[in-house]
Amino acid sequence: MPIAHAADEMTLPSTRIQSSGAQADELSQGYQGRAANSTTRLGLTDKETPQAVTTLTRDQIDDFRMNSIKQALRAAPSVTVEQTETDRTQFTSRGFDITTFEYDGMGMPFTGDLLVGDQDLAEYEQIDILHGANGLMSGTGNPSATVNFVRKRPTRDLQAKIGTSVGSWDNRRVDVDVSGPLTDSGNIRARFIYTHDKGNSYLDRYSHEINVAAGLLDFDLSDADTLTIGFSQHDSDSNASTWGNLPLADSAGNPIHYSSRSSNVGQPWTYWNVHTQRTFAELKHDFGNGWNSKLSVTGIRQYQDTDMFYIASVTGDDASAYPTHITSKTDQMIGEAQLSGPFSLFGRDHELTVGASYGRTQLKANEHDINADGYYDVSFCGTLAGAIAQPSLSYTFDTNNQNYRDTQKSVYAGARFSLMDDLHWVVGARMLSADGSGLDYGVDHDTREHGKVTPYTGLVYDLNDQWSVYGSWTQIFSPQYKVDLDGRLLDPLEGTSEEIGLKGSLDNGLNLTAAVFKTKQENVAEYAGYVGSRSVYDALDYKSHGVELQASGEAMPGLEILAGYTYVRIDDDNGDRARKYVPTHSLRGMATYRLPGMPKARVGTRVSWQGPVENDDNGAIRQNAYALVDLMTRYDIDDHWSTSLNLNNVTDRKYLMSLYNSATSANYGAPRNLTASVTWTY
Repeated sequence: MPIAHAADEMTLPSTRIQSSGAQADELSQGYQGRAANSTTRLGLTDKETPQAVTTLTRDQIDDFRMNSIKQALRAAPSVTVEQTETDRTQFTSRGFDITTFEYDGMGMPFTGDLLVGDQDLAEYEQIDILHGANGLMSGTGNPSATVNFVRKRPTRDLQAKIGTSVGSWDNRRVDVDVSGPLTDSGNIRARFIYTHDKGNSYLDRYSHEINVAAGLLDFDLSDADTLTIGFSQHDSDSNASTWGNLPLADSAGNPIHYSSRSSNVGQPWTYWNVHTQRTFAELKHDFGNGWNSKLSVTGIRQYQDTDMFYIASVTGDDASAYPTHITSKTDQMIGEAQLSGPFSLFGRDHELTVGASYGRTQLKANEHDINADGYYDVSFCGTLAGAIAQPSLSYTFDTNNQNYRDTQKSVYAGARFSLMDDLHWVVGARMLSADGSGLDYGVDHDTREHGKVTPYTGLVYDLNDQWSVYGSWTQIFSPQYKVDLDGRLLDPLEGTSEEIGLKGSLDNGLNLTAAVFKTKQENVAEYAGYVGSRSVYDALDYKSHGVELQASGEAMPGLEILAGYTYVRIDDDNGDRARKYVPTHSLRGMATYRLPGMPKARVGTRVSWQGPVENDDNGAIRQNAYALVDLMTRYDIDDHWSTSLNLNNVTDRKYLMSLYNSATSANYGAPRNLTASVTWTY
């Protein structure tokens, strides 16, 4: 039973069509989300982009203490966080797994579509979510979303921020962020980021410790050349970790009920440590006349070490358990070279981007089990009490490991044509080649897809200065590295995605989006269980459609909001509703208000509501519709000091975190909890 397929999906850097507009280089202010160039690839405002976009700004992240990726994406309209284990998370949008995660448009902050460990947000200025198929921008991927984590960069002015917080279950956190010039002229700039986060949990026995250290340097080599280099170390260590969560049904399919939401199958001896190192370099050159080039290289090395414990079935007090010890190392290298600039044709100005990308992932993992079968019998009551003794995990065999390499290469070209003053056409194509080799638990990992061309196109029409309508169409193609029941790699994911929408940017600073989408997919990987130690998948066909509504920015003086409603319906090839663990209706919203009579004080709330969901394999396992309400308040003592208080799950709602797992297991969400913070800013 592997930790995770570290290269289930490789995402290469994506096409960028660089706008000459000044807004392209500006980041968000307050709740006024503005996607970075590396996310939209167009360098345009949200209103000019032919897809729906959500931006989680640094102010939103700080206001509601969303310190981890899981916490932040739970607040994003159209995204569902599937907490399938204590330390492994998947994300869906528009009904499908999000498989494209990027740093400044490059590569993935975590491998495949799984977050392993708990990725901290200390290094990031904002998070951009590009809704729908990213084929319009990158040429590959499925029609869920692209999540881009925008790094903090060195600043030209000296600034510093130190924050501390304490919270429920003995949670403690320290943040340090210092940035500024290293020379009098400011041609060399640096930024240093450090975070320490440690504490226990509402789950029995579970605890975590996260340490993050990151450094970045900017060098102005000349008036036209800027070199940025950076390195980060991210360590996520947890105890009493689990594979799977609480079994929700016994071996006969009957629901299992738990009186305590703190119940946990993790044992005192189980742990999951994930240590990740990332290095990147970026060289920008300005040729003049609007033409620019960028060369980017990113290297990632991730180590995992774990002793895990999985409950496979329950009959009364008898449970079948699978303990294991796994170590793994993953090395990734991703690079991109691109050139962009304006050109004239038929008396109008247009923009062109061309480039090439390369990516390689190498995974090595070794597993040690209790015996050849891997399973043994334990007491279920003893499991919940944390009383299972640690077994000897010394058994292994020749094929009880992973050792494979995946490589992707592509060339691309894209253009933005100004057909009329108010009508713009985005068109492009990417030619992709993908290769895989090696062994995955004794099964060949060989794959070869060469010369696959993926076209994309989109239109944006400006109704006036405030409103625009858009439409986009993209072909979907993405190589897959998951295997079927016979151990063969699944065929590539293919299909089409269409979207039409209306966007507005009001005078008061409020952005509005309404989108309708429709998707057809073939060969969607659907988890089908385990064969021996490895996960296996079915390849299924789906159709989906839905509606998204979103508002972000300043709704009225002092009131800032981000809110969105999503409706999505997924059907299988028989026309029956599928993927029923995805809520058909969901609503996400956060708002803060600066009190008129007390300008140094702000209050806010975050609301998350979703309709009922059920497990696909057992209709008796259901989660009724529920809402979560969080409250926050902040007071600025003076220009440097501020304090805040966050109260989460105010109504103390009991709910299951996910029904994604076909093995019908889930944990309960956190009960009511409190965090108090103090921040000093220079």
